[in-house]
Amino acid sequence: MRSCFVFSRRALLSALVLGFSGSLLAQSLPPVKLALIEGMSGPFANTGEAVVRNIVWAVERVNARGGIKTAQGPRNLVLERYDSKGQSEEALSALKSAIDDGAQVILQGNSSANALALIDAINKHNEREPGKRVLFLNYSAVDPVLTNEKCSFWHFRFDAHADMRMAALMEVLKTDTLVKSAYLIGQDYSFGQAVLREARRQLGLQRPDIKIVGDELHPLGRVKDFLPYAAKIKASGAQAVITGNWGNDLTLLVKAAREAGYEGKFYTFYGNALGAPAAIGESGVDRVIAVAEWLPNVPGAASEQFYQSFRQRFPKPSEDYVHLRMQLMVEALAQAIEKAGGTDPVAVALQLEKARVSIAGQTGTMRAEDHQFQQGLVVGVMARQGTPGVPFDVEGSGYGFRVVRQIKAEQARMPSSCKMVRPGAG
Repeated sequence: MRSCFVFSRRALLSALVLGFSGSLLAQSLPPVKLALIEGMSGPFANTGEAVVRNIVWAVERVNARGGIKTAQGPRNLVLERYDSKGQSEEALSALKSAIDDGAQVILQGNSSANALALIDAINKHNEREPGKRVLFLNYSAVDPVLTNEKCSFWHFRFDAHADMRMAALMEVLKTDTLVKSAYLIGQDYSFGQAVLREARRQLGLQRPDIKIVGDELHPLGRVKDFLPYAAKIKASGAQAVITGNWGNDLTLLVKAAREAGYEGKFYTFYGNALGAPAAIGESGVDRVIAVAEWLPNVPGAASEQFYQSFRQRFPKPSEDYVHLRMQLMVEALAQAIEKAGGTDPVAVALQLEKARVSIAGQTGTMRAEDHQFQQGLVVGVMARQGTPGVPFDVEGSGYGFRVVRQIKAEQARMPSSCKMVRPGAG
């Protein structure tokens, strides 16, 4: 028994020494610079800061294991933040600053409008300055055009796009026979428009019996009082609201609906995060549905351990916003750089096209034809913490999401119209 203990102790000590040595070596080489271009101020600042925590945690894990192995030796990742203020012009200015600062990878997600502007600018920059090319990794800009008509060799999306998310919601709505009327509401920009367009299309296919009693868009991030919208929703007699709203536009909408006495259901893309459950309160139990690639209450020890680890790193209830896809994204990047042997953008992109990564029981693969990440999705319904299937709540609200549908990657997959133009191709 003692010899086994000594061996284990020596093995552990050796591993610690190797890890420490790798860390020192990684620190001796220039780090790989990741530039996060996100709204850190303005109406969606809370979503930007939430993203920072996710990426910081992912970067910390890569660096803790000795960094990324390259032909020159191990290199750490370093995350640098650039405030877009949620505006496309500011995002483009931030992109220029990031490139001037030596960033090799651009990260962005909160706004498909900003993502479209960045893709166009990066395409032009990479063609104009091949010696300073950058890659664009997108964790939550989900307008379908980004991996269809506007697909780019330099852009990789790690979130399911809006049509994929809508199809997942429809898997639940099509069996909800009590719903006979729906109100569609969204933010007035490319993503919000895409969500409502796809909602109409899929309702026609899956639930043609549902009457659409309202269909409107509102300004992005500028509405302070949603009570007039809530009053219209209630007056319409809608039994369900379908929305892709996110950030404060979602929180304020559901809060206004509660104050107006609306008693219908909410089929949402993001009803599980950033203040929404607390704003909805008890009235949301069994009535608010959300779709994601993962939820804290997904059954399984690996999922629970993953979530508990994040909460140990960020223990404040206000910091409780973790997305598995962002962790998979950074792991895919680290894997691609290692397989490429360095940070040459073309070599890394070619390896990213073949990425396959797993964390906490979730496995995802990148589809080379359009750079759309393929992974499973889950749909959850709001419930009280402590009820069956809900060991964890959201942001200390006392409410979490019980998983009611798990959709495999092959079921979530959708065709693409992307016609990828690769470097050197016509």
